Amino acid sequence: MERIAVYPGSFDPVTNGHIDIIERGLNLFDKIIVAILYNPAKKSMFSVEERKKMLKESLANFDNVEVDSFSGLLVDYARMRNAKAILRGMRAVSDFEYEFQLALMNRRLDKKIQTVFLITGLRWIFISSSIIKDAAKFGGNIDGLVPETVKLHLHKKFRQEAE
Repeated sequence: MERIAVYPGSFDPVTNGHIDIIERGLNLFDKIIVAILYNPAKKSMFSVEERKKMLKESLANFDNVEVDSFSGLLVDYARMRNAKAILRGMRAVSDFEYEFQLALMNRRLDKKIQTVFLITGLRWIFISSSIIKDAAKFGGNIDGLVPETVKLHLHKKFRQEAE
C-alpha cells in the first residue's frame, strides 16, 4: 500500500523551507500531496491558482509530489485522498503549541490519520512566507530563500502594485 501524506498550508508563497520539508518528507512517504487550504477569511497576496502554479513550477522535478487545494476539514480531505498522515513543519518552539493543538484535534476527528512533524532545516529556520513578502516588497534580497520562479512572481506582483 502506498504511503501518502498531505502537506497542508497556505504557501503564500512557497519558500525553500517548505521545499526542504517536502524533500525530507519524501524519505518517509511514497507520495506527498501539497494541499493549499482555501480560506476566504484569510487575506492572501496570491490567489489559490497563482499559488498552485508557483508550487507546480517549484516542484516540477518531483514525480511523487502532487499539488492540490481544498476547503473544509483537513482530515476529511486526507481521508478522501487515502492519506495516512499529515505532514507538518515546525520552525521554532512558538510553532509547537498551535501545531500540537491542531494535531490533537485532527487525531480526535480521525484516529487513523497520524500527524508527522519535521523540524525545519537550520538554514531555513528564520524564514516564513510573511517575512519573504515583506523583504521583497521593500527591495530586499531574497535570493536563495525561495525558488527562482517564486522570486519572479513576487517581483512582478510588487511592480503591478506600484503602478
